[in-house]
Amino acid sequence: MSEIAPETFDRITMFGATWCSDCNRAKVVLDTSGVEWDFIDVDAIEGAAPRAEAISGRKSIPVIVFPDGTHQVEPSNVELGLKIESLRA
Repeated sequence: MSEIAPETFDRITMFGATWCSDCNRAKVVLDTSGVEWDFIDVDAIEGAAPRAEAISGRKSIPVIVFPDGTHQVEPSNVELGLKIESLRA
């Protein structure tokens, strides 16, 4: 199994799962925004699920972590898009 990186994130990083419809929706937003981002599969990578829960305080996915140290849990397309735009400013 792959290991996950340290606690800081240089790029947008999504903790999610391939079966998760909210994760798949967020992937489309990220892909169409043109930003570079990483995906950490909570089912495939050991320690990923507890780490996502530690970041968000919740068991819900996706947990999307941003380079500015903030995160969103299950954001709407609008919320995620606005956050991406704020990072570009």
